[in-house]
Amino acid sequence: MLEKLIKINCFSRNKTLKILAKNLLEKLYGCEINCTEIDKSVLFAHHARGCTIVASKICENVVIYQNVTIGSNMRYNKTNSEWENISCPIICKNVVIADGAKILGPIIIGENSVIAAGAIITRDMPANSIIYGVNQFKPKDPNYDLMYNINMVDFRKIIEANKKLIEKNNNGIRRNCT
Repeated sequence: MLEKLIKINCFSRNKTLKILAKNLLEKLYGCEINCTEIDKSVLFAHHARGCTIVASKICENVVIYQNVTIGSNMRYNKTNSEWENISCPIICKNVVIADGAKILGPIIIGENSVIAAGAIITRDMPANSIIYGVNQFKPKDPNYDLMYNINMVDFRKIIEANKKLIEKNNNGIRRNCT
C-alpha cells in the first residue's frame, strides 16, 4: 500500500487523489513526501516511517531509510528584508540515506554516496563518499555496497549470525547483559 500511496502522492495529476494520498501517508506512516522532482525508482525502506522529505530533486535508485529529514534551512535576513538559502537538496543517483539522517539546504549530494545514520549535512558532498557526522565525508570503497544492495542477504543468515553472537555473549566472551 505504501508504494501505491507514494506513487499517487508524487506522480498523480489528479489533485484530489494527491491530497488523499498525502493525508494517508501522514496518518498511516507518519511521513511527508513533497519533491519538485522524484524518480519512480526511489525506494523507501521501512515504510518511510517518520520521514519528512521536501527536496528539489531525488534521482534514480536512491534508498531512504526511516526517520530521515530532507528539507530547507532557509533564513530571513532582517537587514535587507529577504529570504536566504531558498531551495531544498538534490540527491543524486544511487545514494543510500541511513536512519535519522538530516540533509538540509540548497545542497547537492553526489552520486553513489552513503549517508550514515544520524548524519547532519548542510553542505555539498562529493560523489562516491561515505558521509557522516556533521558535514564530514571520506571516499567510499568501490568494492563494497553499504547497507543496501539489490541482492540483499537472506533473513535466515541474519538470524544465524544473531544466534552466534548471542551464544558468544552467553559463553562469557563479552558479558554486557544477562
